[in-house]
Amino acid sequence: MSGFAYRLTGDMITRTTPEDALTGSDQLVWVHLHSNDDEAKQWLTEAAKLPDYIVESLTATETRPRCDQITDGAFLNLRGRSSEEMSMSDPLASVRIWAVAGRVFSVTRRPLTALDIVVASVETGLIRDPGDLIAEFAAAITADLDPEVADLGDALDDCEADLDADRIFQLRREVTKVRVKAIGYRRFLFPQRAAIEKLAALPIGWLQEDDRVHLNAAADRAARMAEELESIRERSALMHEALTDLRAEQIDQRSLIISVVAMIFLPLTFLTGLLGMNVKGIPYAEQPWAFDGVVWVCVVIGFAISLYFIRRRWFR
Repeated sequence: MSGFAYRLTGDMITRTTPEDALTGSDQLVWVHLHSNDDEAKQWLTEAAKLPDYIVESLTATETRPRCDQITDGAFLNLRGRSSEEMSMSDPLASVRIWAVAGRVFSVTRRPLTALDIVVASVETGLIRDPGDLIAEFAAAITADLDPEVADLGDALDDCEADLDADRIFQLRREVTKVRVKAIGYRRFLFPQRAAIEKLAALPIGWLQEDDRVHLNAAADRAARMAEELESIRERSALMHEALTDLRAEQIDQRSLIISVVAMIFLPLTFLTGLLGMNVKGIPYAEQPWAFDGVVWVCVVIGFAISLYFIRRRWFR
C-alpha cells in the first residue's frame, strides 16, 4: 500500500506514514492513499476504523462526482487530470475524500495532477483544517483543468481558421479528437459543479465561511468550464457538418469535371467509331488527306463543345 500522511499540531506540520498518522491528538490529520488493492481497504477498515459504507465509497472502482453528508462528516468524489494516459471515455482520474472534524482521508487509483498543488499548500502552512483541505482540492482540480479546456477551444479555433478543402481528412480527425475530449470532460464537470455546490451548502460545523466562499468559487469555475465544453461540443458538430459539406462540394466539382470531359469525348468516340467500321463506302476513304481531315473535324467538334460548356459556366 502506497500513501502518505500529514499531521498539523499548532504551527508544526509533519509528514509521516499512514500507519503513524493516527497516533496522538492533532489539529488536523490528512491521510492519502494511492492504491487499488485490498490492502488499502483493509487498512481503512482496521486501522482507520471507518464504517464499511465509507470504505466501499473510498475504494469503489467506478465513481462519478458526488457529495453526501453522513452524520457530522462529508464524503466528496471529484475528478481531475491525471499524469497517466487516460481513455477517451474516462479522461479524468478520481479522488475520493472522507472528512470529519480534524481528519481527512483521501484515496486515488491513478496519479492526480492537482495532488501536488494540494501537498504544496499543506507544506507551506496554508491548510489549517479539513475545510481548507477540501476547498484546496476543489480549487486545485478546477485550476489544473481550466487550461486543458482552453486548449481544446484554441485547437478548434485553429481548425476553423485553417478550413481548406485540401485538408479535409486531417481537420476531421482533429475536430473529432477535440469533440470526444470535450464530451468526456463535460460528462464529469456538470455533476462535479453540483457536488461542490452541495458541499458548500452543507450544515457542517468544521466547514468555515471562508471555505464555503472558496468552494463556491471553484463551483463557478467548474460551471464556466462546463459551459465552454458545451460550446466546444456544439461548435465541433457544426465544424464537422461544414467539413462534410465541403467534401461533398469537392466530390460534386470533380464529378462535374469528369462528366464534362466524358461529354466532350462522347461525340468524338461516336465519330471515330463510325468511320472505323470495316465496311466499304466510307466517304473519302481513298483520299490521302482523309485522316488529317477526320482529326481536324474531331478537334473542331471538341473545341466547340468545350466552348459551349465554358460559356455556360459549367467549370465554375
